[in-house]
Amino acid sequence: MSNNVTIQLESPRGNGVNELIRALDSYLSALYPPASNHFLDLEQLSQPAIRFFVARRAGAPLACGALRIDAEGYGEVKRMYVAPAARGEGLGRAILARIEEEARRQGLRLMRLETGIHQAEAIALYRRSGYADCPPFGEYRTDPLSRFMEKRL
Repeated sequence: MSNNVTIQLESPRGNGVNELIRALDSYLSALYPPASNHFLDLEQLSQPAIRFFVARRAGAPLACGALRIDAEGYGEVKRMYVAPAARGEGLGRAILARIEEEARRQGLRLMRLETGIHQAEAIALYRRSGYADCPPFGEYRTDPLSRFMEKRL
């Protein structure tokens, strides 16, 4: 990752973040039907159980990702996205590492996520980061377009 990029805990309503969220929503909506998209909107991303991170260079948002702290005692990776112009710089890996660091700080020992089967780059990132396939969890249901993964911290 470039040394002039910062990753900070921010409000999802921060400067330029809405554009990242809209781009992510558009990207996922082009790949999957509505029933297979599990978006958290800005209101949900602003809840106390969410930690939202943004990677910026010179103030411009490049990537985002969130930790959702589940009442069952695990963390869930949500809203991971890297703007196309910033891909290949290691930002996805860096955001994921920051989410996991926050999860450890919160005392969580298990991370989970749901991603789509058409996102090969995301699946590869999660595998390289130690995530393995698992059954659906929480309120998720079996969906042939979803892949569920988890990692012990």
